[in-house]
Amino acid sequence: MTSIGGAEMVDWNLAVATATRLVRPGPEVSRDEARAVVTELRRHAKASEEHVRGFTRMGPDEADDTPVLVVDRPGWVRANVAGFREVLKPLLDKMQERRGSTPGGAVLGAVGGKVTGVELGMLLSFLASRVLGQYETFAPPTRELPAGKNGGGRLLLVAPNIVSVERELDVDPHDFRLWVCLHEETHRTQFTAVPWLRDHLEGEVQSFLGETEVDPMTVLERVREAAQSFVGGRPEGEEDDDGRSLVELVQTPAQREILGRLTAVMSLLEGHADFVMDGVGPAVVPSVGEIREKFQQRRARGASRLDLALRKLLGMDAKLRQYRDGERFVRGVVDQVGMDGFNRVWTSPNTLPTKAEIAKPADWIARVHSRPEA
Repeated sequence: MTSIGGAEMVDWNLAVATATRLVRPGPEVSRDEARAVVTELRRHAKASEEHVRGFTRMGPDEADDTPVLVVDRPGWVRANVAGFREVLKPLLDKMQERRGSTPGGAVLGAVGGKVTGVELGMLLSFLASRVLGQYETFAPPTRELPAGKNGGGRLLLVAPNIVSVERELDVDPHDFRLWVCLHEETHRTQFTAVPWLRDHLEGEVQSFLGETEVDPMTVLERVREAAQSFVGGRPEGEEDDDGRSLVELVQTPAQREILGRLTAVMSLLEGHADFVMDGVGPAVVPSVGEIREKFQQRRARGASRLDLALRKLLGMDAKLRQYRDGERFVRGVVDQVGMDGFNRVWTSPNTLPTKAEIAKPADWIARVHSRPEA
């Protein structure tokens, strides 16, 4: 745990405790029903491997040891805190060094870790009741939460959230559970079939974090400016923020450039998963049309006005655009050059689409297919 003088930069245990205390309880199910859901999700996850890999023509070079974990909401919180600790360690080390030379750093350190732990816990409590499944790319193995060997991740399926949404949408529960598994299995296939993808994504994330301004006064000033842009206090003559979230508005110019590349990659991954889910669905999920329509409506409207506000603040509305834009990119490329032609996207980081190409699939085709295959 990153600390200085005994004061933690982030109190991770407090983050877990806060999220676990605040997270809403899941839907009411009997013990037998819960066991049946877990068993079915594991079975669907296994069946999804063959469906997804057959449709995408992608498969791991070696035996895939990525575990599938069916978890509850507190389990999802613990897994994500472990992931945050892994990814954020370089940034927290950097902040630790700066804090040691900052006037009043010891005082800030005494309370900062607790405050940050509570804030992170509150954020995770909000997300823990909404995530259906997740491929954890940078998951460190723990006794409770194993991960794949050789740097592999793990696939999480959040059982209470899946049951909650299938009831909310009033869809066939067995079809919906398989439909969710198809999406998440596509993410696992992406990373197990493309060995360089994890390291590339980690490098981009670390570059992004490396550009973070760690001077407290600088960060506060950037947050103040960002807040003004939301309440109409932007100085006259400045351009509109183009609908960016608070998270985006406190970024440096260098971070925005990196974010553009990350956005393109995430749009590709999410859009590819949606495309595969729709492509495989009709053959194995009888009610896929109804599920897709109702789920898209749920995505668009959010669960409440608070949901919409928080999604805007955290940039989650941008994630919804990633699903739409990425799926259109994948479909556009496959329509023009077929699945094998699309799969050239996985050749190297140089063949990944840019943010501009996500919006214009023809430009990616012209760039990548105009030269001999690498």
